[in-house]
Amino acid sequence: MLPAPAYVISDAHLGFATREVEQSLLSFLRHLRGRAGSLVINGDLFEFWFEWRHVMPRRAFRVLSLLADLRESGVPVLMLAGNHDCWGGDILRTDVGLDYRLGAWEGSLGGWHTRIDHGDGLRKVEDRKYRMLRRVLRSPISIALFRWLHPDLGSALAAGSSNTSRNYQPRDGGAGLRAVAQEALAAHNAPELVVYAHSHVAALERIGPGVYGNAGGWMDRPTYLRVSPEKVELCQWIGDDEVIQTSIARISK
Repeated sequence: MLPAPAYVISDAHLGFATREVEQSLLSFLRHLRGRAGSLVINGDLFEFWFEWRHVMPRRAFRVLSLLADLRESGVPVLMLAGNHDCWGGDILRTDVGLDYRLGAWEGSLGGWHTRIDHGDGLRKVEDRKYRMLRRVLRSPISIALFRWLHPDLGSALAAGSSNTSRNYQPRDGGAGLRAVAQEALAAHNAPELVVYAHSHVAALERIGPGVYGNAGGWMDRPTYLRVSPEKVELCQWIGDDEVIQTSIARISK
């Protein structure tokens, strides 16, 4: 169970995103201390994340420090792996204290029965080739071989490949993930709320009896979801407070 108010962010791509994007996220995380009941990072917090035995990517230091502070203040933080940061381990789980997971999470989020998934590989037809590649990249053999590379070389190789992935924009404008959410919300014993990310397309809408939400890409626009027992809100961070703008949505339970 992740208590209310629960905040959901995704797709910051720190390490590639500008310093201004990073600063906005850091100010947001500072704001959450003493206010948030829980935090969900729905994938691709980092442009690239890999844990060598004694080394981690340098640009992650400040955000991990603030996340560790949140955890020490009693705020549970769930981090789901995205397609850019799916090689987490002891640093995230033990040193920072995150509940870091590969794959989907289902449970109570801010009082709503919720299913959360980053969203990569969920489209049945369009993502077929990617699903095959993902199995190779996440295999224990591939991870062990990559760990033998010097961190500077490994990071440079990862940056080149992630550039192609990051610059890919879904031609459907997020419609593919919306269709996946619609199917999930229509299933037997469906959750009340389905949350995806990955497309960088912020969304909040009622589909049938349930609700579909996507926090969007923080790298593109600092939007996030705020979940409480009464409602789900799509909000935008403006630096010192949270606001609901006219173009941002709110759905009551």
